[in-house]
Amino acid sequence: MRARIDQLVGAHAALLSQRLMEHRAQLFPPNASKHLRSFSSGEVAQLLGVKDAYLRRLSLDGRGPQPETTANGRRMYSSADIMALREFLEAGAKTPGSYLPGRRSHADGSRDHLQVITVINFKGGSGKTTTAAHLAQKCALDGYRVLGIDLDPQASFSALHGFQPEFDLQDGGTLYDAIRYDNPVPLRALIRPSYFTNLDIVPGNLELMEFEHDTPRALSENNTENLFFTRIAEAIATVEADYDLVIIDCPPQLGFLTMAALSSATAVLVTVHPQMLDLMSMCQFLLMTSNLLGVVADAGGNMNYDWLRYLVTRYEPGDGPQNQMVGFMRSLFGDHVLNHTALKSTAISDAGLTKQTLYEVEKSEFTRATYERAMESLNAVNGEIEDLIQAAWGRKEPR
Repeated sequence: MRARIDQLVGAHAALLSQRLMEHRAQLFPPNASKHLRSFSSGEVAQLLGVKDAYLRRLSLDGRGPQPETTANGRRMYSSADIMALREFLEAGAKTPGSYLPGRRSHADGSRDHLQVITVINFKGGSGKTTTAAHLAQKCALDGYRVLGIDLDPQASFSALHGFQPEFDLQDGGTLYDAIRYDNPVPLRALIRPSYFTNLDIVPGNLELMEFEHDTPRALSENNTENLFFTRIAEAIATVEADYDLVIIDCPPQLGFLTMAALSSATAVLVTVHPQMLDLMSMCQFLLMTSNLLGVVADAGGNMNYDWLRYLVTRYEPGDGPQNQMVGFMRSLFGDHVLNHTALKSTAISDAGLTKQTLYEVEKSEFTRATYERAMESLNAVNGEIEDLIQAAWGRKEPR
């Protein structure tokens, strides 16, 4: 007897959901909260761009935050300590922004504009969420005030930051509540602090799909107050003064959520896995994006960006066909392709198994070479993006 596909899929979904819930409950109980590890003085010195000996002298002199000292004499700093150090060092710095690189006010009364970075790709598996999470966390460690918004109904960005939609968002709490067409909630009420100092999160879940269902109805009413592409920008504007950067992890589809996010953006980061099928998919994505956003622009949507870059992800330097694809992209798009690539790494994959990023896990969990290779790649990519942010504020030329 032939099985009905809807019933078979439903049974598989229920079974998989149950097993995943059991796995999550075992690894990370619903009432638990994530905590960020402490950082060694060497790691902190590298983050701040100072010598470890200088941090030791500050500690001995009782200046700045006092680190925890382990039994073997190692000095360990929390993310709050790192931020306090930044504030302490900035107060005595000769050059403004040496340790606090975020937005600044100017003599004419103007202020650096908020950077809203959308991380997008039409195809799943391109490393989009991994990229967004590592970028948000590194920018927070580097002293930027960051708001991460999970716009993907699959909510992987939220899960990486300790939010479990099944447990934590049963009564709403996603960006949908702030952009819905009836009785929207203030965005500020949806923002949750993370365990990273300087990083706040608006988590996501399947409720975000409601915006995709509501928008056609709103469009049919032809009400200019209900323009879908302005809603995310308007919500972000209400908390604009609180942040330097907003990083939006978009869904892997070109729907109303993604188009509204692109209309709110000042910059776009497209993740690309260097395989022929992925490039073909990206070609279709770019064609559809251009056509649809052209319509949005004609209707008054904001399409002015500070920058657009393609990031090669899950890159294996020894893979000949991948090198050909990277060369092909660089020949077509030139400087729009980031100079640095995000390498494929077992360290990043293994960290993800426990819902962590590489900035969270202990170095001792991996072989030194594996960890350092992955960390060097991530830091290079994120450093290049931070240069673009600084260039958008007129402070330096991008690499």
